[in-house]
Amino acid sequence: MDVDRGETLGLVGPSGSGKSSLLMLMGGLESASSGRIMALGQDLTAMDEDALALFRRDNMGVVFQSFHLIPTMTALENVATPLELAGRRDAFDRAGAELEAVGLGHRAGHYPGQLSGGEQQRVALARASAPRPRILLADEPTGNLDETNGAAIMDLLFELRDRHGATLVMVTHSLELARRCDRVVRLRDGRIEAPQARAAE
Repeated sequence: MDVDRGETLGLVGPSGSGKSSLLMLMGGLESASSGRIMALGQDLTAMDEDALALFRRDNMGVVFQSFHLIPTMTALENVATPLELAGRRDAFDRAGAELEAVGLGHRAGHYPGQLSGGEQQRVALARASAPRPRILLADEPTGNLDETNGAAIMDLLFELRDRHGATLVMVTHSLELARRCDRVVRLRDGRIEAPQARAAE
């Protein structure tokens, strides 16, 4: 399977078909038992854990269904942390700007437990996009949200992609979200089932 630079790809299929596993392999978060995973000209399967962590830090943003925010940190600190780890001196300024971009500048000092599910996912989006990743991976980003919040997160995800020009790969059960992708890949039992067709087809 190939993904072009700047493309938005939707991974769809029944539960247990391997969508999330494929996404985790693409992000170097799980190890492949065979084959190769190439990203930005680098062979992820040849990297050790430290090299993978550095590659993700410098090139990838990941958004999970369950947010994965650090509960003891404020929204601002959650977004600033990956920037600080990358040695950015403007970490908190950029984190504040990203929270403003997702409509949460006024909640920067709040902790995850003080935020709604939709707000937590907005913080997670801001955290993923703040380092200006070249690749953005999203695993069911609207799966834990109601319809209204899910639609808002969906719009934000595409806005962030457009603003930063990132390649976006997402796992989704939402047909509406899949239709907005440039291309959809269907999986079943760990294999690509349908041709890699454009979403409109």
